[in-house]
Amino acid sequence: MYAIIEIGGRQYNVEKGSRVRCEKLDQAANATLTIDKVLMVKDGEKMQVGQPFVKGAHVQAKVVGHARGKKITVLKYKNKVNYRRKLGHRQHFTSLLIEEIKG
Repeated sequence: MYAIIEIGGRQYNVEKGSRVRCEKLDQAANATLTIDKVLMVKDGEKMQVGQPFVKGAHVQAKVVGHARGKKITVLKYKNKVNYRRKLGHRQHFTSLLIEEIKG
């Protein structure tokens, strides 16, 4: 059984036991989170597609922790005017463990 859920404006394909890295959420570590924005649920040959969400379906996830992603380098450059800027950025994320899918 797997589902497609929406968290923070992005869609994720999840199944029981999988881990998801999503945008940082305001939840404490080891907290249980119920996600109601389920776009699709598939169980064997039976598939439910929501318009936009499946009614009565939800996914339970456990917040594993919060961390920061890999550093990326951002360069700004303008030709002929001696303008150069070098910046670094590390995106915050939340790691979720999918515990249960109810369709």
